[in-house]
Amino acid sequence: MGAKRIFNIIVITSTFWFSVTILVLMFSNEMTRESLTMLNAPVVLDKSKNHKYMILAGVQPLRPNEKHIKYPWEKDTDGQSEKSQGILAISAKAMMGVIPRKNQGSKRKVYDASIGKMKDTMSLGEGGRAAFLKSDEDKKLAEKFFANHSFNWLLSDRLSLDRTLEDVRSPSCKVKHDNYPRNLPTTSVIICFHKERLSVLLRTVHSVINRTPPHLLQEVIVVDDFSQDPKLAKPLDDGVKEFTKVKVLRMKKREGLVRARLQGAYAAKGDVLTFLDSHCEATPGWAEPLLGRIAEKRSNVVCPAIEVINADTFAYQGSTNADQRGGFSWDLFFRWKGIPPEEQKLRKDDSDPIRTPTMAGGLFSIHRQYFFDIGTYDEEMDIWGGENLELSFRVWMCGGRLEIVTCSRVGHVFRKYTSPYKFPDGVERTLTKNFNRLAEVWMDEYKELYYNKKPQAKNSDYGDISKRVALRKRLNCHSFKWYIDNVYPDVQMPELNPPARGEVRNPSSGYCLDSLGAKPEHNARVGIYVCHGQAGNQMFVLSSKGEIIFEEENCLDVSKTYAGAPVEMMKCHGLGGNQKWDHSKAHGILKHISTQQCLDKGSPGNQYAIMNPCDGRESQRWVFSHYKDK
Repeated sequence: MGAKRIFNIIVITSTFWFSVTILVLMFSNEMTRESLTMLNAPVVLDKSKNHKYMILAGVQPLRPNEKHIKYPWEKDTDGQSEKSQGILAISAKAMMGVIPRKNQGSKRKVYDASIGKMKDTMSLGEGGRAAFLKSDEDKKLAEKFFANHSFNWLLSDRLSLDRTLEDVRSPSCKVKHDNYPRNLPTTSVIICFHKERLSVLLRTVHSVINRTPPHLLQEVIVVDDFSQDPKLAKPLDDGVKEFTKVKVLRMKKREGLVRARLQGAYAAKGDVLTFLDSHCEATPGWAEPLLGRIAEKRSNVVCPAIEVINADTFAYQGSTNADQRGGFSWDLFFRWKGIPPEEQKLRKDDSDPIRTPTMAGGLFSIHRQYFFDIGTYDEEMDIWGGENLELSFRVWMCGGRLEIVTCSRVGHVFRKYTSPYKFPDGVERTLTKNFNRLAEVWMDEYKELYYNKKPQAKNSDYGDISKRVALRKRLNCHSFKWYIDNVYPDVQMPELNPPARGEVRNPSSGYCLDSLGAKPEHNARVGIYVCHGQAGNQMFVLSSKGEIIFEEENCLDVSKTYAGAPVEMMKCHGLGGNQKWDHSKAHGILKHISTQQCLDKGSPGNQYAIMNPCDGRESQRWVFSHYKDK
């Protein structure tokens, strides 16, 4: 009887552990996980049917992937302890850590050395999942000094420099991985920094080393733009000395991004220059798509799809799509824009590159010799700002091509509030000089649209541009009109000489209409604020159609008829109606045609403009700073 009982126990125990082994293998298999996930995946429109999606999208950066169902093998994004996920999930992740990454049915492996360096699957931030500080003392310390870097630097210090990240490429990109040329060019990765947190900088370097095939990585050049923090001196040198391919260059004075990057470019030996910001993490399979595109044609300048590393939790937030491209506003700031349907038709699937009129500028690859052939950067631009558009315009106008390669994914820490960097000559003066140089060299008659947007910049000094003008002539570049017509025909074109433009001032109070930094996609109300004469949030245009326009594509809109009704900013639709106004310089009122009410500053202390019956009171009188010459 005793022997039979022992036999039963052995059978049950063996069956249990056999089942556990089968489940672990299932969880570790990519095809199984994806198949189970797809059972409850949201329906996605078939792009081949020419659906007009992402029109007028302005997401910055790409929208994080939102999953409705959490499976045991998926990363915890709610701060829940991994212990609560159970032994199967933890075992599955442990097994995944020792299996080399490989595309399903692929011959070319995806290089990722971080898997072999992973010591504990339960470590903070492994797999790119959200991490959190636990003690109240740590939380208070991180909050107190958050502004030093505008991200959770203390949490960053606690994360592994070699933390693993998920392979976030789309299925079609994984299939394409085998199709890149066998003999890809090598790359020198150039990372410039100033006042960066050491752990974030080192994690950027480690991610490049860990996820770039060694035969493709010529070197990593880290350029210190005269940082004053002693932690970025010897500790940085000690932190990279284990890597024979990493070298640190140090500027002798603060030069800014442009000249620091040029220092790295002059020292580089790789076939391709890849520029990265100092707070990034490269994902598995990131390098080959960029190098493959340049191998096809030397004049292709390519950017990875830039994804979000959360500034609070350092969670890697993969995007559901990369269907956006770069544009610009007429004050010459970079803007993310949706892809027009006509452009979308040029792509067979989501693995095809996206032609982009401009690039954000922080992350891109360019053939080294081509970079020098077309004039590198404008060395007279200071610190940073405008250099990305200058290079974008020059590439397109002088025979090159600028693309976003969606199969290359790189995470970027977007600072939560503002940049901690200082501009020695002040932000406004520095940006004005850079933007003026850009406009004067490359924009031809279209530069007047920039000066209309920033009238205070017109008489500002921008230095000697003769060398850049000569460069444009030597390269036999196209006109800016050609660029608009052929590369960016969907750009919002403001009137060159509208009826009125500039600040919209209420003379009796000294207050102006102001966007207050709100975004139209949030049904933003139009505010009022003390007039400051710096344009920006107070720059409006009265069009010949009677629209009051903010930032080229947003219009003042009134949909309610009662006294005290709000004034909102909505996307301009060009149909009049709620967006049509009447204004004369003589009378000063701004009358809404549909409701027959007038724009009113309201009572003292009001934060927002309102609509009231027209009665000629002083709070209803408005004056634009510039009127069209008769």
